[in-house]
Amino acid sequence: MPHLMPPAGPQRVIAASNFVYTVGSGLYLTAGVLYFTEAVRLPAGQVGAGLGLAGLVSLAVGIAAGHLADTRGARGVYAVTLVVQALATAGFVLADRFWLFLVAVCTATGAKAAGLAARSPLIRRYGGDRPQEFRAYLRAVTNVGISLGAVLAGWAVQAGTLTAYRLLVVGNAAAFAVSAAVVCLLPHAPPRPVTDGPRWVALRDRPYLALTAIDGIMAVQFKVLTVALPLWLVGATTAPRWLVSGTMVLNTVMVIVFQVRASRSIDSPTSGGGAYRRAGAAFLLSCSLVSFAAGTPPWAAVTLLMAAVVVHTLGELWHSAGGFEVSFALAPDHATGQYLGVFGLGAGLAEAIGPGLLILLCVTWGRPGWYVVGALFALTGLAAPLAVRWAQRPRGESVAHEDAQAI
Repeated sequence: MPHLMPPAGPQRVIAASNFVYTVGSGLYLTAGVLYFTEAVRLPAGQVGAGLGLAGLVSLAVGIAAGHLADTRGARGVYAVTLVVQALATAGFVLADRFWLFLVAVCTATGAKAAGLAARSPLIRRYGGDRPQEFRAYLRAVTNVGISLGAVLAGWAVQAGTLTAYRLLVVGNAAAFAVSAAVVCLLPHAPPRPVTDGPRWVALRDRPYLALTAIDGIMAVQFKVLTVALPLWLVGATTAPRWLVSGTMVLNTVMVIVFQVRASRSIDSPTSGGGAYRRAGAAFLLSCSLVSFAAGTPPWAAVTLLMAAVVVHTLGELWHSAGGFEVSFALAPDHATGQYLGVFGLGAGLAEAIGPGLLILLCVTWGRPGWYVVGALFALTGLAAPLAVRWAQRPRGESVAHEDAQAI
């Protein structure tokens, strides 16, 4: 990254809060499921069901929290979501029964979704002339933080004791609490003035909803490297198992180094739609390379899979940058939180259905499934520029956009 630290002031505060938060997230993402199945000894089926229900609960929470951040002030709402997440995560220590686990994980997951929506007005207010680029910087910081958290979580997994896992949970909760404290260092920012009209304007903006659906389908790609590729590598190729970690390291390093750079050339909704189109083509090529790795010698399998990860990560960079651009540029200033909360619905649905869909197509069906998934990404990418043009067309603009122009 050209600049390792943002300018002193609100941007640095937001980045510091995000870094601490993602270190805690890395702890949980790496060993959270193992904590509940191995330390608490809940059945894996119950853990999976609880996580699925939590994902569904979080879908509606983001829109409400985003609207609250728009109308009541984003700093306070965002800090509250972090505190709630810290308390819910700390409650994992007491979750030795399914219903306790369900309450805790639903609360924590809902607070996470609410926080992402509530943070969006802060990014727009303090992100400078190009808040989308600052959002890209935060994504790079996120990858650094999660990587560090994953390294720390390795100690708990290696120890495998109840005490080690509980220390991991406490560290996760403490990171969220510290992140909330850092957010409170931001200057108070009064909410944007709103105009008369429907309260839930984002839900009436059909072009924006179409882009949300497109982004949701494309967001299934985030599960390719964490779900489909590892299972395919182990079950269908001769590549060594350590390559699972190698692919993740390569992906993470590329995102850290290139995400900001990829976002700089995407500076309008039109270029954002073009980024989706390029991303879809990259995912199609990547899926094809993964399928070719089956039935080849180890050296060829390693070469094909690593090449697939490089191509996939390029698509991921374009997809993320395009999403940052269209989600912010097409959202009115006074309803940023609500609009970004709606936009997050797509990623939430992808989180819920993506793993099962990829396992069914790519692992159970096999090689043809990889081509189907790649084609789905490519066709979705082709639809994005059409949806962007619809959103920019004067008669296709939503009531929210008309209100924004009247301010």
